Amino acid sequence: MQEFDLLVVGGGPGGYVAAIRAAQRGLAVAVVEKERPGGVCLNWGCIPTKAMLRSAEVYETVLHAADFGVNVENVTVDYDAITRRKSAVVKGLTDGVAGLLKTNGVTVINGHARFTGPTTVDVYATGESPLGADGPRYAAEPAGAQPIEQVKARDVIIATGSVPVQLPLPGADLPGVITSDGAFGLTEVPKRIAIIGGSAVGAEWATLFATLGSEVSIIEMQKTLVPAEDVEVGKALGRSFTKRGIKVLTEATVSRVDQAADGLRVTVDSAKTGQIDRQLDTDVVLVGVGRKPNTANLDLAKTGVATTERGFITVDDKLRTNVEHVYAIGDVTGKALLAHVASHQGVVAAETIAGHHAAIDYNVIPAATFTHPEIASVGLTEAKAIEAGHEVVAAKFPFAALGRAQSYGDTEGFMKIVAGKKYGEVLGVHIIGHSASDLITEGALAMALEATLDELAETIHAHPTLGEIGMEAAMSALGLPVHVAPPKKR
Repeated sequence: MQEFDLLVVGGGPGGYVAAIRAAQRGLAVAVVEKERPGGVCLNWGCIPTKAMLRSAEVYETVLHAADFGVNVENVTVDYDAITRRKSAVVKGLTDGVAGLLKTNGVTVINGHARFTGPTTVDVYATGESPLGADGPRYAAEPAGAQPIEQVKARDVIIATGSVPVQLPLPGADLPGVITSDGAFGLTEVPKRIAIIGGSAVGAEWATLFATLGSEVSIIEMQKTLVPAEDVEVGKALGRSFTKRGIKVLTEATVSRVDQAADGLRVTVDSAKTGQIDRQLDTDVVLVGVGRKPNTANLDLAKTGVATTERGFITVDDKLRTNVEHVYAIGDVTGKALLAHVASHQGVVAAETIAGHHAAIDYNVIPAATFTHPEIASVGLTEAKAIEAGHEVVAAKFPFAALGRAQSYGDTEGFMKIVAGKKYGEVLGVHIIGHSASDLITEGALAMALEATLDELAETIHAHPTLGEIGMEAAMSALGLPVHVAPPKKR
């Protein structure tokens, strides 16, 4: 039996970061990981989808090159080349993480961990992916009757992430019905695709395939797409998608999928009445309605850790479970299913185990959705701020009023700031538009430093940049806009 100071079960963006930080603090660390390091984020989520979305963005830019005085002819999509580039990007990053683990002295054990006690595991060979030889192995079952390794540690961090939710939907097992994992197995751009779920995952795949030429329908149960975002952002994305030719069906649910003469037929019901609203004929159905904790075949019960009704592991502000020496980080905790949250939790857990102080503020978590236009947010929506008892002031500033956006040729969208009316403290920032994912950092920093609208407005921003939008939105919220018309007096 191998013994370590710390054992990290799972090498995703939470697990590998925790392992590296703990090793930097002088601990002997091991990571058990089923496939390449980096977890879902690097292998099957954040990175591969963004690589493919970048290809789609380049394609769309070339299609409109004439608008910039550049003439290009015979523009085509090579989907195989897009996926090859995606795989090369993934390999480069996962190889990089493997190198970092090695450089920091972390022992990596390839296999499937099964707990035999709170801080002991048997490691088995990893079975085949449920989606075939080239599919993800993070949800694969253990293989073999006997373990290949036995590991004991003083402390354990559970960082096994999450898996896509499978809808109990008639027809969900038909060929052509896939999850986001299965989407990577597509060998060509589908002629028609229906996407169930209008949150980040569904909206990003809708952007990709619509840009590459698919006939896309997206079905969302709530009133707007990306329902976790500010309602004005969700409405704006719906309008943008509709202009791009995407069929947007909100306040709608799917009751069944059937085999049709030419592909699949999706029955869409009204979420209000429960009655059949329409039927859509499609070639592929992508289910992107959420994720659940990846704890199958982990023998989690042998640790004694407490879980919620949905199976997420309960932790405190230091990522400690109810069992001494057992921690949990990332999606498996259900706190916020975002890679950057998992990484920060990994740092907090590692520092705590090593006897140092670290903290995480769940009130200041930026989020980004890589649709076109991009979406990013941090803090409270206007509705949530009012619901929490704040008297608020909210204002928007359009990208169209920025010189940089005009020169770049992408003026769609706005930034919205939500602030306290009395003191002007920033409560939330919401962006839809070009580079929203980069611009949101100013909003997160403003909240972390408890900045006010006055402080944002008085900070000199470089010109001409998209970043000026933070200053301009703050001035608008103060009722002193310079580059848009002043608010109408009532």
